[in-house]
Amino acid sequence: MTTYPEPKAFPIGAQFTDGVWTQALSARAATENRPALFLDRDGVVVEEAHYLHNVEDVQLTPNAAKTIKTANDRNIPVILVTNQAGVGYGYFGWDDFVAVQERILSDLAQDGARVDGVFACPFHAKAKSVYIHDDHPARKPNPGMLLLAKDILGVDLQKSWIVGDRSLDVMAGKNAGLSGAVHVLTGHGTKEGEREAALAVADDTFTVTPATNLGEARALIPILA
Repeated sequence: MTTYPEPKAFPIGAQFTDGVWTQALSARAATENRPALFLDRDGVVVEEAHYLHNVEDVQLTPNAAKTIKTANDRNIPVILVTNQAGVGYGYFGWDDFVAVQERILSDLAQDGARVDGVFACPFHAKAKSVYIHDDHPARKPNPGMLLLAKDILGVDLQKSWIVGDRSLDVMAGKNAGLSGAVHVLTGHGTKEGEREAALAVADDTFTVTPATNLGEARALIPILA
């Protein structure tokens, strides 16, 4: 059995599931059979910072809290799904991740917004020791974190949406069987080819919509209407 590094203390609802950070912040009874709003974290909910690990660098993107609060008000679970290769590379540890998460949740709470679940994948082909994996099923664009959210929180993936700043976020949504995605221009969204690659993921059963940021995405997601 593989032993993974741990934080000094797990926050409420957090544990590892085969090395993937899984945290349920709401009871399953409040999320089961509900469509969810999946959000990438860095570059979507918070401004991109190179391997974000300092709480001083946490800054919410424009109107991010308003979009999340809209989901809260409509009883739509909000779930963060974030690749965290920085942990895998050894650039920072889980204690840093926890501190950043607590700051993000605190900043959202100041605007009356909350998150129902957090999933983070540290695995990467170039990671160190236990986190080395050529193509881990939880690392986006693979759907593993979204599938874990279904297992733990009971959400309805087929009616759910995802917002991301990279085409791999959009592809993770498609691979998990979601209804659609919104690609935003914050974070990595403005990098050459990202918008085009994200929009190209769309097909007859999966919608991809462009937006400037998470705040603008609020009006484009049917489950928030």
